[in-house]
Amino acid sequence: MSRIGRMPITIPSGVEVKVQDNNVVVVKGKKGTLTKQMHKDMIIKVENGQVTVQRPSDDKKHKALHGLTRSLINNMVEGVTNGFEKALEINGVGYRAQKQGKKLVLSIGYSHPVEMEEPEGITIDVPAPNKIVVKGMDKQMVGEVAAKIRSKRPPEPYKGKGIKYENEVIRRKEGKAGAR
Repeated sequence: MSRIGRMPITIPSGVEVKVQDNNVVVVKGKKGTLTKQMHKDMIIKVENGQVTVQRPSDDKKHKALHGLTRSLINNMVEGVTNGFEKALEINGVGYRAQKQGKKLVLSIGYSHPVEMEEPEGITIDVPAPNKIVVKGMDKQMVGEVAAKIRSKRPPEPYKGKGIKYENEVIRRKEGKAGAR
């Protein structure tokens, strides 16, 4: 049995989980509603305040889907109760971010400011000019938006300039040796 897949998901108070036909899981909570289509082979049951995921056979594909399905449903429950967030840091002289309405404007060393629209269901905060916080209830969407922001100017290994995740460690390289 999958160690992750066999663990039941406890539904917190104020959260409602429904499994519709075709394995469509709908999770409602204080932050909103998330809907996701799970694989048709997985057996998802909601009973006495818990969600359990079972697999139909010990086939390699079903073993892989077992833990995945359980993790996806758990992330949906976690998202509608607490939400997810990812923090990014901007390093570099003159590099900064600012918020203009629903747009994130980045000054990151290009000849023009880079503008990014805030997607639906995601909020982008700029608590300081060198810090960006991406928040939302869908874990995949939060990670995707943070990765898109980071891809506008990934950190370079010589001076460390660019946009990096808050907990990311940049492996620094030594510059070229001077002539003697």
